[in-house]
Amino acid sequence: MLKQVSRSFYLTLNVLPSDVRDEMGLAYLLARAADTIADTDLIGRDQRLWYLNMFRDQFRGDEVQPQAVQSIQAGLLPHQTDSAERVLLERLPDCLALYRKFEQGDRERIRWLMDVLPNGMEMDLTRFPGSSAQDLSALERPEELDRYTYYVAGCVGEFWTRMVCAHRPAMKHWDVDRMSAIGVRFGKGLQLTNIVKDIARDLHNGRCYVPTQWLDEVGLKPADLLRPGSLPMFRPILLRMIRQAVEHLDQGWLYTMALPRFEIRQRLACMWPILLAGETLKRVATAPDLLDPTVNVKAPRSVVYRVMALTTFTGACGYVGTAYWGRLRKQIV
Repeated sequence: MLKQVSRSFYLTLNVLPSDVRDEMGLAYLLARAADTIADTDLIGRDQRLWYLNMFRDQFRGDEVQPQAVQSIQAGLLPHQTDSAERVLLERLPDCLALYRKFEQGDRERIRWLMDVLPNGMEMDLTRFPGSSAQDLSALERPEELDRYTYYVAGCVGEFWTRMVCAHRPAMKHWDVDRMSAIGVRFGKGLQLTNIVKDIARDLHNGRCYVPTQWLDEVGLKPADLLRPGSLPMFRPILLRMIRQAVEHLDQGWLYTMALPRFEIRQRLACMWPILLAGETLKRVATAPDLLDPTVNVKAPRSVVYRVMALTTFTGACGYVGTAYWGRLRKQIV
């Protein structure tokens, strides 16, 4: 089920050490379930918010609430067109049962994540009330964008850090608070990459994550970005967002290099998303049709395999990985 719903992130989860893989994998499934609830656009936004909060309530105590879970399933399953997400909702009671079997520390960490992460989904539902280009809404200030990237990905970096430090004896020397803060930057960089990559598709779904404060600087309105011909005027703002993503990912690379050399699986789990994000940003920065929603800008599968092979066969070597990241940075910014 994890492989079906997590797409490329499954590779990262699968390479993790076995003593933390189940906890991370289940946390991802639960987060994906919340995302599925928020994205079921065949039902009203108020209903989705209601079901999302009902789902969050499952983590605010240790008591099972089967009726609430059944209500979520009854409300959402008839509207699921994606077979993998349908299976995930059908197996939601199993996921929650497994969560309650985890030791208390792991439950508390997952409970924290499931309290913070849905804030980003709630922000999507309330900040962007429309679902088409005709109902386009935008964030206003850079602070809103920063808060959004924290909710949907930055908090995952914090959760990830606390989870691996609790399970991996080699991480006992880490300053958990300091590395969690760096992990937040790591997550924000990955989310900003997704935002610039998917900008056209999001615009046509009624969501502009580019702050209007930035657009005002170049004389653009959110609706102007619906026209592919606006790309030259938008490019300075795009490059600002790309540089910001790279700065966050630089922190992610410091995070990765701080991992003990023999924690090869952990290093790979961090190297892969950073290097693939860099490959994506390189293409976004030069894409002539970025504002065309029919174009999907991403690293091709051959590049994914190359990154995985290079880092795996060299044992997640810091010298090799850092050289790769450094070369990518020069090509991006």
